[in-house]
Amino acid sequence: MNGALLEIRGLRVTFTGGARPVRAVDGVDLALARGEVVALLGESGSGKTVTLRSVLRLHPEDRTRIEGAIRVDGVDVLSLSGEALSDFRGRVASMIFQEPMLALDPVYTLGDQIVEAILRHEQVTAREARARALRLFEHVRIPSPERRLDSYPHELSGGMRQRAMIALALACNPKLLLADEPTTALDATVQVQILLLLRELQRELGLAMVFVTHDISVAVEVADRIAVMYAGRIVEIGAVRDVIRTPRHPYTAGLLATRAHGGRLSGRRLATIPGSPPDLADLPPGCAFAPRCALAVDACRAAAPEPVEVGAGHTARCIRAERLPTPA
Repeated sequence: MNGALLEIRGLRVTFTGGARPVRAVDGVDLALARGEVVALLGESGSGKTVTLRSVLRLHPEDRTRIEGAIRVDGVDVLSLSGEALSDFRGRVASMIFQEPMLALDPVYTLGDQIVEAILRHEQVTAREARARALRLFEHVRIPSPERRLDSYPHELSGGMRQRAMIALALACNPKLLLADEPTTALDATVQVQILLLLRELQRELGLAMVFVTHDISVAVEVADRIAVMYAGRIVEIGAVRDVIRTPRHPYTAGLLATRAHGGRLSGRRLATIPGSPPDLADLPPGCAFAPRCALAVDACRAAAPEPVEVGAGHTARCIRAERLPTPA
């Protein structure tokens, strides 16, 4: 994608700290335009979070091998080290973590943590940094924002902590926002509020965003495109409408079939995908989804399929992609 803000090419991430090497990401290609939102969708263990954290180089270097290329706004992320890497984090790309109670420091007030981030990246006074922190709290609609700046993380509800986490992620005006299942730990009502807030802020600020989720309904609400991951690979990617209406990979079709349409089953049993995700340290030959796929043939087990273009900007890694039955 010409002029892409985020470009990931041939990304492979292997964890080497255990008894056997585990390739958690295996050849991911992804490009993200400025102002675009892509949802990484898939089951736990599919490589979504590993991909996201690789963009900020958050994996322990002594137990991780990263191959391929990651560029953000023209910066070669994998070549950064020391001060340059610290400058990149927060200033160019920032992250909203899944559980703010673990991401926020419990011994510092929320205001102090945001002020520290601003002072680290920008030449402003402490007073100016605090004034910006207050504006950020107002922007993410935290009630009584001035008082909340002096609160500790444990003094806020889960929804308010997540809003504070969003404010911290936006503190230094990043160009790329990485959101790692930021609503998973919240109840349904608060989840909707946070999703609407994130989409509104993304549009207002013109941010590019990668949003990790295992929930198709969430992906539809926030994203322009969906990239479906399985066993460390993107098995299907395309515009939300195309992927939802005409899934071209059996795994995507299986995920869609597991939804309860309209929140009701109408007397039907909820569909499931049989089997379990594969062991990433011992992947089967060929297509990793073949052991769980009702449509698999011998060719599926012989070699991993290459991406097949099934429409404009819509590709799938399946030898049957062009003739997969369309869901009713």
